[in-house]
Amino acid sequence: MLQIVLQQVGKRFGRQWLFQNVSALLTLGNTYALTGNNGSGKSTLLQIIYGYQTASKGNIVLTNTQTEVVISVQEIHQQTSYVAPYLDLPEELTLTEQLNFHFNFKTLERGSTIDGIIAEIGLIESRDKKVKYFSSGMKQRVKLAQAFYANSPILFFDEPCTNLDAKGIEWYRQMMQKHRKNKLVVIASNQTFEYDFADEVIHVGA
Repeated sequence: MLQIVLQQVGKRFGRQWLFQNVSALLTLGNTYALTGNNGSGKSTLLQIIYGYQTASKGNIVLTNTQTEVVISVQEIHQQTSYVAPYLDLPEELTLTEQLNFHFNFKTLERGSTIDGIIAEIGLIESRDKKVKYFSSGMKQRVKLAQAFYANSPILFFDEPCTNLDAKGIEWYRQMMQKHRKNKLVVIASNQTFEYDFADEVIHVGA
């Protein structure tokens, strides 16, 4: 069983603290929301947990509680899937090529197939279309599906409904209910509809 412990984590840019002293225990099977005002550091904290950035103070400890083995930051990527607006998809690949490429690096969830994922996101007619011709909402669905259908025990979402219309938001919420049960999910957001099902809300700010 995996758990992530945040120990008095803080981030400073120059002399200005973005946030300080964030402590939390994140465990498998639960969903957590990082909330706060715009500019409070939600996305930054998520990146620190994932290993994209380093904390100015405090520690992030990922542990397998069954073996009591501490997993290094370099290894955390093997356990996680990450979705964020600033992470782009390769533009020259078709949808089918993109999903096959992605799942060369991430194991598919048991019982899932590439064809099934394409049907689930409603893009059967676009399966052979290059990603560069997709709308921003279509691209966001693809990015979310890659996380939901990966056999990753930890899922990180930064503003997951960016570019989604009302139908896309409802799809996101359905997928979250379907796939989050046995995983550790962390959502950075200040939009209640993106996280109102979370088991715990963690406020981020100075």
